[in-house]
Amino acid sequence: MPDDTPEGVNEKLIRSKRRWAEDGRLLTGTTADPETVRLPPGQRLVKDWPVLDLGIQPMIDARRFRLDIDGTVKRPLSLRLDEFMALPMAESVSDMHCVTQWSRYDNHWQGVSARTLIDSVEPSDKAKHVIFHAVDGYTTNVHRDQFDQPDVFLVHSWEGQPISRQHGGPVRVLMPRLYLWKSAKWIRRIEFAVGDKPGFWEERGYHNNGDPWLEERYG
Repeated sequence: MPDDTPEGVNEKLIRSKRRWAEDGRLLTGTTADPETVRLPPGQRLVKDWPVLDLGIQPMIDARRFRLDIDGTVKRPLSLRLDEFMALPMAESVSDMHCVTQWSRYDNHWQGVSARTLIDSVEPSDKAKHVIFHAVDGYTTNVHRDQFDQPDVFLVHSWEGQPISRQHGGPVRVLMPRLYLWKSAKWIRRIEFAVGDKPGFWEERGYHNNGDPWLEERYG
């Protein structure tokens, strides 16, 4: 495994997922237009919310929660949980799509919009990438323009309840236009970067972009 493998991960699971990428498992070879097709290629609808992680579900003490937003920015932030919760909140309804082939429609969220955070820290024009760092050591990368969208949030509530630990609470990323592995759980740091930095799954055969309608499961 690469040197960045977090301690305590389920190595058997990781090896299995790498084989999926090598074999192109679940690929249908088709694409779709999200403006006309709601369910991306190869996906199936579920009504529950399956739990997927690296075998680690960190316990985050609310008193020790910290969210850093930094990198190539004018005003880096380091927020306690109460400071995060004091930011302007908004409600959102969106679908989510997991690379393991399930999708769930009409999820109700509450959280802080990415654009609120962007306005707060003022990234440099040179910062074209955003890297998410999670408490468990997980990382994933997106383009800045993918993060800077009206439906992207840092969410703390799902269906009117605090997001559970198993789903990434107390705060996780929500990027509904991309496969769910890009929506990092247990978020610890948001880094605005000049250069791209492929994350945990991207270094293990997953696509660097992750658009469900283009079926960008693997790279």
